[in-house]
Amino acid sequence: MMGSIKDKVAIIGMGCTKFGENWDMSFDDMVIEAVYEAFADSGMAEKDMEAVWIGSYWSNLPAPSQPLATTLKLDYKPITRVENMCATASDALRNAVYAVASGAYDVALAIGAEKLKDSGVSGLPTDDLAMGLVSTAPNTFRSRNFTAPGHFAMMAVKYFEKYGLSPEEGRKMLARIMVKNHKNGLLAPNAHFKMEITEEQVLKAPMVAWPLGLLDCCGVSDGAAAAIVVPAEKAKEYRKDPVYLKAMQIAVGPSEGYMNPEHDWTMVKETYRAGQAAYTEAGITKPREEISLAEVHDCFSITEAVIYEDLQFSPRGQAKKDIESGTFELDGKLPVNTDGGLKCFGHPIGASGLRMMYEVYKQLQGKADKRQVEAPKLGLTHNLGGTPGGCTISVNIAGI
Repeated sequence: MMGSIKDKVAIIGMGCTKFGENWDMSFDDMVIEAVYEAFADSGMAEKDMEAVWIGSYWSNLPAPSQPLATTLKLDYKPITRVENMCATASDALRNAVYAVASGAYDVALAIGAEKLKDSGVSGLPTDDLAMGLVSTAPNTFRSRNFTAPGHFAMMAVKYFEKYGLSPEEGRKMLARIMVKNHKNGLLAPNAHFKMEITEEQVLKAPMVAWPLGLLDCCGVSDGAAAAIVVPAEKAKEYRKDPVYLKAMQIAVGPSEGYMNPEHDWTMVKETYRAGQAAYTEAGITKPREEISLAEVHDCFSITEAVIYEDLQFSPRGQAKKDIESGTFELDGKLPVNTDGGLKCFGHPIGASGLRMMYEVYKQLQGKADKRQVEAPKLGLTHNLGGTPGGCTISVNIAGI
């Protein structure tokens, strides 16, 4: 690794809207709410922003950077749109952080926003949309029947087979993840789906793509989040409890899983590689012991189980043992998705990454109310854009 942004940049303000069916809010309304919370949190204002990166993936806005100048009264400021699949908001933050680390700016604003409920996207993409998602693969004939639930279901089936789990054992393991996330989401004021669920409800829910039922899948929603970053050495001029960036890594795979019959569907190589790079950048050698909490991309229940192993929170094939022992519960050794994750917030694609960092930011400051984990030092966020077999992964680590 040639260099690192570890401890060079700090977050001094963040904001996040309620995620959900925000019929009474436009894209601009959500951006204003998230950014103005970040302004209030940092004590800064529009005039202080030197550059802006805004992430949006699917909203019906051909160039949100231009209306943003009007919406936030940022006339003639440099504003750049970022899109990187489900890692879009994380990449907007990464761009702002790198710009400050370079010395080009002293204050930068990162925004992630998405208005999906008005778009007509129900969560299961049509064939055209699905093929568009994998269009970077040079030969997609193996994905003729592509759906996101179908691909993640294939990962679940292969995981059960490789590690000797009966379908009943495997489905029960996955159900426990969803029950855990909904239990946490009840404590998050901005969550979309705030309801307690039982293992029995997960197992008896209508089937979407076997073995994944309705409650194994996250929904879609509207939402926005924002962060203000400054050079680390100036951070305490703005607040006594800034949060410092330790690592920001992205790994984009070659989509070989769509074409290679030998592809290992029980892991996501891009997550493993992005995690390894982030741990190296942050100086972490024992992630299971050193990471205090993690917000990961639980688009489907099996995704979170495999992430545990790809990020080395659990040894290969041992996620079930750790799930059953409560390792990833709110009061466990390594709490995961302390705010309920995508399962409770839904997934407004271009906003999720910064929503995750918002939770890490609040947890590290000791301001997560009833969700607060004990004395956190390092928090990790993880996004998965695409499907197993070909995806874009971001892993960011922040700390105090």
